[in-house]
Amino acid sequence: MTELLKNRTVPVLLFVLLALVPVYASLFDDRFVLLFATRILILALAALSLDFILGLGAMVSFGHAAYLGLGAYAIGILAAHDVWEAWISFPVVILVSALFAAVTGAISLKTRGVYFIMITLAFGQMAYYTATSLSAYGGDDGLTMWGRTEFFGTDLFANDTSFYLVVFGILLGSYLFLKQVAASRFGRVLKGARQNEARLNALGIDPFKYRLAAFVIAGVMAGLAGALLANHAEFVSPAYMSWHRSGELIVMVVLGGLGYLHGAILGAIAFLALEEILSGYTEHWRLIFGPLLILVVLYARGGILGAFKGRGK
Repeated sequence: MTELLKNRTVPVLLFVLLALVPVYASLFDDRFVLLFATRILILALAALSLDFILGLGAMVSFGHAAYLGLGAYAIGILAAHDVWEAWISFPVVILVSALFAAVTGAISLKTRGVYFIMITLAFGQMAYYTATSLSAYGGDDGLTMWGRTEFFGTDLFANDTSFYLVVFGILLGSYLFLKQVAASRFGRVLKGARQNEARLNALGIDPFKYRLAAFVIAGVMAGLAGALLANHAEFVSPAYMSWHRSGELIVMVVLGGLGYLHGAILGAIAFLALEEILSGYTEHWRLIFGPLLILVVLYARGGILGAFKGRGK
């Protein structure tokens, strides 16, 4: 099993299964599975972006959901002003997310440990309360979108299957991009800063700019996830950027396997599947999910993938 984790079999198998979801939905005429899987992929993209800075650079951001909300609100506000074209809205999402990540990251990365966690939480809550104060765009009640983003006048997002394939392509492209970044000199600097920052400084390498760049990359990817989430639900809510959502993203990363990029995707699948199953039995499903998560942390230190790795030793 350890050898299986070392090669590309697990992520390849994971993406192949995800690619087959539209086939299953079409054969069995199951629209719910397609919509549910689309939501999983969107939140998996957000979890993947968090795993990049958390697993590679040990940056525990407790305000990561802010980018999810920023991306969603960028789409929703533009739609409220009758701007539906993706070639306009998606660059705006990227710009807004990158600027927010650059500014907050430049301040947050001056701190370490619990101080970093608290300052990212503070920035996330600032974004949340700003969204709730936007009375022109729904305030606490959120903002309803009367359609989805268009691509040069075509309703590519309007069809559930084509929308799923677009989200799948973005997730796959993001995963492959982050794998290349992690294997590059950039990724090695982030790993080195996580292990021994003083040694990097002695070599004349300042890890701050690398951490900031990684922070911005993660923020942009989470912003794109927010834009896709707004299109998926056709609704934008301040709840997208609450600290509860940030906590859920961290749980997804830990549950799947911290440090494995595909672990974040697997964690998102496991988290949302358990939420759907357990909530069918009781509205207090978190009382069951909590102990399950504790068991994973205690007996599978590397999450789901870590448990398989341990069996292979």
